[in-house]
Amino acid sequence: MRYQTPEAARTNILIADDHPLFRAALSQAVSQALDEPAVKPVGSVEELNGVLASGEEFDLLLLDLNMPGARGYSVLVHARSAMPGLPVIVVSAHEHAEVARASLEHGASGFIPKSASLETMSEAISTVLAGKTWMPAGVADVPSDGDRFTEKLATLTPQQQRVLMMLTDGLLNKQIAIDLDISEATVKAHITAILRKLGVHTRTQAVIAARSLEIDWTHRARRQLEASGD
Repeated sequence: MRYQTPEAARTNILIADDHPLFRAALSQAVSQALDEPAVKPVGSVEELNGVLASGEEFDLLLLDLNMPGARGYSVLVHARSAMPGLPVIVVSAHEHAEVARASLEHGASGFIPKSASLETMSEAISTVLAGKTWMPAGVADVPSDGDRFTEKLATLTPQQQRVLMMLTDGLLNKQIAIDLDISEATVKAHITAILRKLGVHTRTQAVIAARSLEIDWTHRARRQLEASGD
C-alpha cells in the first residue's frame, strides 16, 4: 500500500539508526511506501537531538532504541517531548513483544522488528502516517505495565530531560552547568521543577525512576537467542 502525499509538499522522514545497511533498508521501505519522500538519516542520539532542536519539521521518525547514546526508552520520550506532534515508529533487532508493547506505552505509534520484510515495513510506515497505530501480531495480548511515570516524564522540557539523564550519570550540579553552558542556579531550578513534575522529593528518587526507562539489551539478547533455539 502506497501512502499518497499532497502535491504541494514532500513527506519528510527522519531515520535514526547507527547501522548504514539498515538505514538503507528503511530508506527503501520509505520510498516503497511514499511518493518521492525526503529522507534524513542520523546515526546517534547526539545527532538526533541536534536535528530535533534545529526546528526542522518532519512527518515521521523511525527510531532505533539501541544506537550510540541511547538510554532505552528515554530517547523515545525525549523525541516525543521535543516534537509532540511527530509520530514515531521504533525499529529494533530485539523483537520481544514486551519491548514492542513498552515502546507503544512510551509514546511510539508503531514498532517494526528489524527482521520484518520491506513490504511489512512499508505497510507499517503507511499505517502510521495515516494516523493509525501499527504493531506486530501478539503485541496487543501483552499486559500493560500501567506505569504512569512515562506520562510524568513527558511533561519535562527537553532541557529538563537532559538534566535528569545527567543526574542518572552521577554528575554534580557544577558539572551539569558546565556541560550545558548554563549557571548552577539554573541547574538547581531545573532540578526543582523535575522533582515537582515527577512527584518525588529527592534527586535519588528521580534517578531511580529515570533508570526504569533503561533497557538491559544484553539480557534481552540472551533471552532472544534462547527462544530461537527452542
